[in-house]
Amino acid sequence: MGGKKKLGIKQMEKQQVKTDEEKESKDSKKKDKAGPPQKKTTVGIMTPDVKDGKVLAEIKKMGVLTPYAVATRYGIRISAAKTFLAEMEANGTIQLVSGSHSIKIYKPAA
Repeated sequence: MGGKKKLGIKQMEKQQVKTDEEKESKDSKKKDKAGPPQKKTTVGIMTPDVKDGKVLAEIKKMGVLTPYAVATRYGIRISAAKTFLAEMEANGTIQLVSGSHSIKIYKPAA
């Protein structure tokens, strides 16, 4: 039989003011946490030229070559990086060190 007691006018006003303040404080916290917008990069499909001198110089500086490392360095897809590394191995620029069906590890040829 009972139920929730009806609020008086003053109590309703206080409740309304509290909810408005809470919304404002939540909004300001979200703005503080947001920080600067992050730059989105698009991933390309075109691989760099295998015979380019700059590319060869950078490859020789890298100690270990994996598809992920090449993909992040040149901004290409991992599948494109795998074909790029396979082409370089065929040219004799790099050597296969170890590998499985999912990942291959190369090193620059001496």
